[in-house]
Amino acid sequence: MAGLGLVGAAALAAGALCLTTGCSSVGYYAQAIEGHLSMLRAARPVPDLLVDHNTDAALKARLALSQRMRDFAVSELKLPDNASYRRYAELKRGAAVWNVVAAPELSLQLKTWCYPILGCAGYRGYFERDAAERQAALLREQRYEVSVYGVPAYSTLGRLPGDWMADPLLSTFIQWPEGELARLIFHELSHQVAYAGDDTEFNESFATAVERIGSARWLATRASPQARAEYAALDARRQDFRAFTMGWRARFEALYRSGASDDDKRARKAELMTQLRADYEALKRERWAGFTGYDGWFARANNASFGVLAAYNALVPDFERLFERSGGDFERFYAEVKRIAALPKAERRAALSAKGD
Repeated sequence: MAGLGLVGAAALAAGALCLTTGCSSVGYYAQAIEGHLSMLRAARPVPDLLVDHNTDAALKARLALSQRMRDFAVSELKLPDNASYRRYAELKRGAAVWNVVAAPELSLQLKTWCYPILGCAGYRGYFERDAAERQAALLREQRYEVSVYGVPAYSTLGRLPGDWMADPLLSTFIQWPEGELARLIFHELSHQVAYAGDDTEFNESFATAVERIGSARWLATRASPQARAEYAALDARRQDFRAFTMGWRARFEALYRSGASDDDKRARKAELMTQLRADYEALKRERWAGFTGYDGWFARANNASFGVLAAYNALVPDFERLFERSGGDFERFYAEVKRIAALPKAERRAALSAKGD
């Protein structure tokens, strides 16, 4: 799951403010600044790597592919034309950052953290897994249910000065299947188009809508039949997972909003969790030929992991309808998304779901 980790723009902008003027969580911002800068220092321009005889041939092929996708993002999707994803960094770890999300025992409402300059978000990012786990332990002591998950990439919103500070390609995703690589690049670039500082769900749903529209166009016009078939299989499974988990999310949400006593909610919640995992095993047998890639998610499923699902999916249909109302014109679509993002949060959902003329 890619994401707008606030270890990016918020950490560097807000962190600089904190370290110079003083604020709480200085240690958090310090790790974010150092982690981000160490990643940038490791990055090299893609053109240099493509002509370097020491660069692995397989990596060269993926880097060349990424640059065709990057050009496509500009020419066809009207995404920003800048230095983002024109450099590459080998991280020697499994994730760019690790996000921590938390929710109460009987709610799917994510805990939020607020940052100077860029507002609030329902997750907190760390460059070291151990640091994320320490934060998770503290939250569990406060009786939150917590999920820690690796993020392969994050966006700095295109707000940092200088080409060398632009978001690089990373070893955490460069070898992904073609359709998945396109999806991630388009997702992260879209965060540079529009950003509502107090609305994770709006931001991530917008980026997910762009990635879906963009990857479909890439696959239809640029990819090989093999790449299209590979993506179709991956995406079918992802759609199954999304429909299945969002359906179960609705069941937990209905329980928590019901008038039942807390004790009754806890008992029913335990029953639902047991049934969830049994139904997942059936789905895996019947539709996925025993695919086990989601086993870890379901083994750790809790309110936090269900809570974060909505951030990436809940508003996507609204954005897709807005794109259609914009005549399939990306520039008109982005202008309208920016207008809506600038509205007060209370008005934003109504504007997004409006049917228009």
